[in-house]
Amino acid sequence: MTTALRGDAASLFATPKTVAEHRADGSIVLRSSEPLRDSARCIGDWLEQWARQAPDTIFLAERGNAEAPWTTVTYAQALRRVRGAASWILAQGLGAERPLVILSDNSIDHALLALAAQHVGVPSAAISPAYSLMSKDFDKLKSMITLLQPGAIYVFATRPYAAALAAIKPLHRAEIISGNADDADALAFRTIAATPETSGVATAFAAVTPDTIAKFLFTSGSTGTPKAVVNTQRMLTSSQQAKAQTWTFLAQSPGELVILDWLPWSHTFGANHNFNLVLRNGGSLYIDGGKPVPGLFATSLADLKSVMPTVYFNVPRGFDMLIAALRGDEELRRRFFGEVKFAFYAGAALPQNLWDALEQLSVETIGRTLPMVSAWGSTETSPLATDCHFLAERSGNIGVPIPGTELKLVPSGDKLEVRVRGPNVTPGYWKAPELTQQAFDAEGFYLIGDAVKFADPARPERGLFFDGRVAEDFKLNSGTWVNVGTLRVAGIAALAPLAQDIVVAGHGGDEVRFLVFPNIAACRAHAGLPEAAAINDVLGHDKVRTAIAQGLAKLKQQGANSSGHATRALLLAEPPSVDGGEITDKGYINQRAVLTRRADAVARLNDDASEEWKRQLFALGGRP
Repeated sequence: MTTALRGDAASLFATPKTVAEHRADGSIVLRSSEPLRDSARCIGDWLEQWARQAPDTIFLAERGNAEAPWTTVTYAQALRRVRGAASWILAQGLGAERPLVILSDNSIDHALLALAAQHVGVPSAAISPAYSLMSKDFDKLKSMITLLQPGAIYVFATRPYAAALAAIKPLHRAEIISGNADDADALAFRTIAATPETSGVATAFAAVTPDTIAKFLFTSGSTGTPKAVVNTQRMLTSSQQAKAQTWTFLAQSPGELVILDWLPWSHTFGANHNFNLVLRNGGSLYIDGGKPVPGLFATSLADLKSVMPTVYFNVPRGFDMLIAALRGDEELRRRFFGEVKFAFYAGAALPQNLWDALEQLSVETIGRTLPMVSAWGSTETSPLATDCHFLAERSGNIGVPIPGTELKLVPSGDKLEVRVRGPNVTPGYWKAPELTQQAFDAEGFYLIGDAVKFADPARPERGLFFDGRVAEDFKLNSGTWVNVGTLRVAGIAALAPLAQDIVVAGHGGDEVRFLVFPNIAACRAHAGLPEAAAINDVLGHDKVRTAIAQGLAKLKQQGANSSGHATRALLLAEPPSVDGGEITDKGYINQRAVLTRRADAVARLNDDASEEWKRQLFALGGRP
């Protein structure tokens, strides 16, 4: 793609300025030469600011279905409700030892209640609804409630959460708040938000400092009990200050930012990056009622046709579904590429085939490519640690350190383990001093557990590429290292569109094998089967098996050595388990959790003598 077709990054982003300090021990410290400017005292300052400067600007919007009108809340209305709810929160004696817990998904009520708590120095903790609505034993939810001992718990309605609320009832003494005013067994949020403001709100707000805990966010908890990551006000405001210094277009048109987003606020990216991006810059956030899953993406498309965002955020699976929709809708395609400034892919690296498809559609539609960028970080880094605020040549570039944040790259085998230090990094885990101590090295760098590699070692400003999890990579018997992160992305691309996600297996063996979470809808369509067809019939269909085998052959051509391709693939009929820690809201697959929980599938995959393998799975690319 020519530079002319790739657009003008200078109108959107700051020029990357990265310096590298090479140490005698072989480590490299990367930092931005641009200092971090002063950030806000707390996120409540942003709400107060925009309620004064742009009181009638829409802050939040939602709707119950794709045909309904949007319900909106302006900045002035939001501040009134936040102060009212904050008065109630103070009267209940909530604090760090009795925080607010929110079990429900994104909504206006969710946002205002969380902001109310944070406004007066009370931490909020949004817990993924999956732990309440999809869990069978509620064990992880119980552990979270036991750890936090909340003073109030919010649900959008008590009936869907009845089983979860019953399971945790003996573990707390919290007031139950409901977004449904008709729930007789809970206090209505409407009533709380209408509480007359007391003088204590202003006093408590003035007492909030950058070190005040703003929220607790839980890690996915792939093994054991999920950890509560302390998020201070400084973490959240410094992260957004760095973002403003890299995304310079934000300052050029204050208040004009519009985001349509489904990413959950129980995760750092949806909450700390996207939600706070809107709040910090006086923008408008339209809550997408859909998600990139069959049956719900139609809602996302309807919302997109209603509200075209300034920046389009999604995860790789969402882009996969978007591309298919854009190909079939000329009007949507023209509006999308004509009005969206750039696209941001979150989470796992976007498979290159999706990157290429989006670029091609953009050029065909408007004569240039839609810029695509990404970033990298974790719950512990709130989440921004690096930002790709330039036009990368291909997918997977996670960018450079943001202003104020340092990366230490430490040689680890044939990889560079990356560690993070800065004002955006957590002080630790709630009530877990030993885990906190283990999470940092002697210089105070957070041990994030990822590896990176340079796009160009001689030019650090050209960015870094995610190089997998240090603990996930493994050696084959030949001594060859398998780069799990890279191979996973390549495998998904090779098996597209039939593979939803891939877990890389082969530890202690001679060959790499794949456990594949299939895209059932795509497999069914490829096989030409009706929607009523049983999953096992779909996955066992000759056309599906042949397509998977062809994909494995294609991958082998791309990576001829034994660590660059898989010789077998087993399609898993059972979707990823929430209770088993196999998946999060954003669709991330935890390799270790899947391999541990599905040890029987791994055994079947590796059993050369299995009659089942010979009969059913040989066509998937294995050897008899």
